[in-house]
Amino acid sequence: MVKSAWKGKKTGSKRKGPILLRREMVAFLPAVSLAGLWFGLEGMTLVGVTALIVAWMSRPLAIPEEIEEDGSALRALPQRADAEEMMQAAAQDAQAAGKGTACLVIGIDDPAAVSRQMSRAEFEDFQQAVGARIRGVLRNTDRIALIDNARHAAILAPTHRPDLEGMIQLAGRLQQACDAPYSVNGRSVNITSHVGFCLMTRAPEPTGPAILSAAETAAEEAARHGPGCIRAYAPDARPFARTRGKLDSEITPALEDGRIVAYFQPQISTDTGTISGMQAVPRWLDRDRGILGEAEILPAITANGLQGRLAEVMLFQCFGALREWDKLPAGPGLVSLPIGLDHVTDPKMSDRLKWEFDRFDMAPQRVCLVLHREVTARLDDEVVMRNIAHCAKMGCRIELAGFGTGPISVSAIRRTGAERIRIHRSFVTNVERDPEQQRLVSAIISFAAGLGLETLAEGVATIGEHAMLAQLGCHHVQGKAISAPLPLDECAGWMGRHDARLASIPRPDLRRGA
Repeated sequence: MVKSAWKGKKTGSKRKGPILLRREMVAFLPAVSLAGLWFGLEGMTLVGVTALIVAWMSRPLAIPEEIEEDGSALRALPQRADAEEMMQAAAQDAQAAGKGTACLVIGIDDPAAVSRQMSRAEFEDFQQAVGARIRGVLRNTDRIALIDNARHAAILAPTHRPDLEGMIQLAGRLQQACDAPYSVNGRSVNITSHVGFCLMTRAPEPTGPAILSAAETAAEEAARHGPGCIRAYAPDARPFARTRGKLDSEITPALEDGRIVAYFQPQISTDTGTISGMQAVPRWLDRDRGILGEAEILPAITANGLQGRLAEVMLFQCFGALREWDKLPAGPGLVSLPIGLDHVTDPKMSDRLKWEFDRFDMAPQRVCLVLHREVTARLDDEVVMRNIAHCAKMGCRIELAGFGTGPISVSAIRRTGAERIRIHRSFVTNVERDPEQQRLVSAIISFAAGLGLETLAEGVATIGEHAMLAQLGCHHVQGKAISAPLPLDECAGWMGRHDARLASIPRPDLRRGA
């Protein structure tokens, strides 16, 4: 059991009662009587004192009480209320001493996917391990708390003039420590993390709750920009929780007014280095909030029941993009479009899709429908399987995403007519330095090859991961190591620059006799 780092609370055990009333003292009664008879009062006193010393030294020590099953070990860590108190104390001490302090919030990227890899008890141990990694980077005087199920707060002790550069470096060290592989019951678990921080001098108010809330806002901003991001709190930043209701009410006009547009993330062939496709992702161009990603769009879409309408808008923009790319000397040729559960459960989904292809005079082979975990988990549904089978028969390519993170049978894979399997980001992280990750990815690639399927790795964040995936035989990769999602008007320029770099790479001359 982990003790509270801030309050230093101790847990005790029940004692067996006063020392003189313990049953072990009965054995000394004959000795005390005989000592009084033989040696008088001095002998009786000597034996009595000896008995007391022995009883004291053999007393039961305090043993930590076991944690109840319904109260996890995570409760032993300081929680959010404790974090606010600790931050408040640090801010008051800093103001009294003329110093500064700060708060950092370290969060796990895609915690739902991480928690699915382990049991509840294992996830709690994993959270303890994350906290231990964070504590190892900080000073002994700094404090740490678990503010929700996937985020820790680090409260820095007052120090002279903490600055932005120092905080960025500390955030990077925390990320490096947290992102190293974990061992959970003999197996390796890899994660990525995001960090948001706030200096006391930049907080809305120099109080504990205000500084902690500002750091959380920065962490939300970091999470919105993708895995592994770091963000500092800005005074004009708006807490995500406060904007949630507004997003739900504004999503419908934004969708109809054309403010939700498709961005495209390149996919690269590991064999040739050429562009093998583009992944379409929604982006909300908001005048006040900037560019909003899927983390904000999809919950608002779901809350208003607009999943089908979003799919229509995205498909329309994908067709427009394909027409633009056909004008280029060498376009990507294929666009991947994620399809949600609400879309594939519509009995008329395949008929509507066929009508869209006919209306735009677009070949179905140009579109790859990406089925995420929520869809692959429902492949036993007759309507879902009918729609997918009809789309595959029509000519659409089918891709199964999140492979390895949920149940799916080989027979279901065959019935979908899938041509490609997408390797989840949790298996890609640290694949260049973690042998267990390499074995897992290699097993997935071998499994896919046995079924005649191609593989695509998502979330490739480093050149090392790209290189290792190529060595393991993965066919395609996408992620920020290749490019972030691009607006349509920037895609042509990016593709041109990529082709130019690829052409400038020296290649061995195979014509030795020339």
